[in-house]
Amino acid sequence: MTILTDGGVLMVPLTILALTIYWSAFKLYFFFSEHFFYKVKRGKLVDLVNDPSLAKGELRHLLEYTQAEEVNDVLKVRSRFLEVINSYLAGIDSKRTYLLILVTTAPLMGLLGTVMGMLTTFSGLAVSTAGATVDQIAAGISEALITTQTGLIIAIPAYVMATIIQKRRNEMEACLTTMETLTVQLYEKKSKTG
Repeated sequence: MTILTDGGVLMVPLTILALTIYWSAFKLYFFFSEHFFYKVKRGKLVDLVNDPSLAKGELRHLLEYTQAEEVNDVLKVRSRFLEVINSYLAGIDSKRTYLLILVTTAPLMGLLGTVMGMLTTFSGLAVSTAGATVDQIAAGISEALITTQTGLIIAIPAYVMATIIQKRRNEMEACLTTMETLTVQLYEKKSKTG
């Protein structure tokens, strides 16, 4: 509890920022746990595109939606996949951008705390009473160091999480793009034989 008081007035906003950052990060992180269809291997994906009835859950719904009866040419297939890709990735991208803005704010807030702590330190140096000077200088230095450290402690793991989220987002995009390519090839093959 002394860290909150020794860090000065910026510790409350830093705490709120940390909670917001990690709430947003874990929400995005668990989004991929709920929508894990993108983990299917390419060889298995080829079989599932050729026969969507073999797929289960969300992947089956995606394949059935993109290969529905009314989807009878390549342009309609591409249109359906564009719709699917946008429905998944647009939300991820906007939430990740918001997360990165928040993550960038944490060390800047810590830097502001450093400046405020240094101002307190300089104010203590300007005071002529010896006992008050030492206490004020110590409080200023403590505030400066604690807020900087807190800002970095918040930002570094959050940035790692944002990188993991980006990796999973790219894997999902690659899976959807592969599904689109395989489905287009399937429709082109059907149109040549049919």
